[in-house]
Amino acid sequence: MSTLVFVYGTLKRGGSNHSWIEKQRFVAEACTAPLYRMYDLGGYPGMVRDAEGISIQGEVWSVDEPGLIHLDVLEDIEGGEYERVAVQLEGEWAARRVEGYLYLHSTEGRREVGACW
Repeated sequence: MSTLVFVYGTLKRGGSNHSWIEKQRFVAEACTAPLYRMYDLGGYPGMVRDAEGISIQGEVWSVDEPGLIHLDVLEDIEGGEYERVAVQLEGEWAARRVEGYLYLHSTEGRREVGACW
C-alpha cells in the first residue's frame, strides 16, 4: 500500500534531497489550497498552516511504507521538527487524501519565500 505525499522543497525533482524520494513514483505537479505559507529555514523550506495563506507549488508522489519511514527520518518527525499530516490541495486533488510535512517551530524572523522553492 502506498500513500500520496505532497513535497514542496528539496525533495522535488532537481532538489538537493531528491535522492530520498527518487525510487518512489512521481504522480503529478500540484498546488495547495491557499491555506499555507512557506519560509526559508536556511537551505530548505518549511510550510506552515496560515488561515490567510497562499497556494504552495509542489509535487505529489506515491510513496510506499518503507519510503515513508525514510522520509520521516529526513523530516525529523521523531525530533519534532515536522509532522506528516493531510494537506489540502486544489483542483483534481481537492477530494483526495494527500499528506505533507508541516514545520512545527516558530517562523518568527524567517524569510517568507512565496509559492515556490
